[in-house]
Amino acid sequence: MTPAAADLRTAIWHSEAMTADFSREQAAMIAGRARVAGVDEVGRGPLAGPVVAAAVILDPLAIPDGLADSKELSAARREELCVLILANSLAVGVGSASATEIDTINIRQATLLSMRRAVGALSLSPDLVLVDGNDPPALACGCEAIIGGDGLIASIAAASIVAKVMRDRMMARLSLSYPAYGFAGHAGYGTAAHRAALKAHGPCPAHRYSFAPIKGVWSRAPV
Repeated sequence: MTPAAADLRTAIWHSEAMTADFSREQAAMIAGRARVAGVDEVGRGPLAGPVVAAAVILDPLAIPDGLADSKELSAARREELCVLILANSLAVGVGSASATEIDTINIRQATLLSMRRAVGALSLSPDLVLVDGNDPPALACGCEAIIGGDGLIASIAAASIVAKVMRDRMMARLSLSYPAYGFAGHAGYGTAAHRAALKAHGPCPAHRYSFAPIKGVWSRAPV
């Protein structure tokens, strides 16, 4: 065992304020996989906007307290944690696939593409990637899928927070370009208000034309 690996045994891996812990990453690092990235995506289900993934390599000595599945956190808490993750992690990458790409290659393939782009955007190459769910992307390094990982694995939880915050910011920007749809309020999900706006105005270029109720009713204008 290397001195660095031995030092890992003395680090504090879990806080009582954190539902996700670092034990999976710790085991991988002790086994010689020094850089472990967590990956998660946000935005498979909305009627508009991109699907966004994040990849995070946490610093084992600077793990923010309170990491958890982004869906379990308030918007304000996600913003706070995102700032800490970006400031203290060894590397963070964000990748996305646009609505047009989703319509072209389908949502599953677009999701996997966004994950690969997120990993590719990391400034450090990971030795192992831990992905939320059961459908991991094809990567050059080792990759493990963990169902419910965003609530269990610290790195994946961190990725879920970054992906959610970044996508919400993207949707807020889209709302400035297409104010009739209220993207800043519902992030493109199929709320009653969003569906009413679709009925009144039809879809915009940021919508997913392969998703109901848009599919079969409207067609994307050629670029």
